[in-house]
Amino acid sequence: MKKNIILIGFMGIGKGTTARAYGKKYGSFIIDTDDLIESKANKKIKDIFKEKGEKYFRNLEQECANWIETSVEHTFISCGGGFYKVNNLKKLGTVILLDASYDWIYNRLLTAENSKAKLKKRPLFSEPKKAKKLYKDREKFYKEIADKIINVEDREMKDIIKEIHKGSYI
Repeated sequence: MKKNIILIGFMGIGKGTTARAYGKKYGSFIIDTDDLIESKANKKIKDIFKEKGEKYFRNLEQECANWIETSVEHTFISCGGGFYKVNNLKKLGTVILLDASYDWIYNRLLTAENSKAKLKKRPLFSEPKKAKKLYKDREKFYKEIADKIINVEDREMKDIIKEIHKGSYI
């Protein structure tokens, strides 16, 4: 198996924040699949969805996963919420699920310092019932594919990244 950490979980749970904190503390390279896709497409994800649709976006995610499989090693990779669907996820590294309840995630976004920006980046949260249904639909799949599950609800970031690091997956 490749020596990467593949961080999955529902949108807004803090995958990017966790990756940045881990990289800063342990000096690891970090990449974000959504950032890679936006860079390749030269568009924001919300615009890719609007102009080309979800199927096109999922194909870009698969291309990104294929590139990671062949080209990336010893890296902490933060993934978009639907990235767990790529067909080679387990070949990319150790899959770690950041887990928390939907209500905790939603409240995290509402109370964040830059809450407006965080919610704007995740337009699905403007329809909480739809977002909660998506959370419920994905929850089982996240847990099935994860090599390790870390509950992040009401935990300090330093404790979360320490737990990830003690597994020394990179």
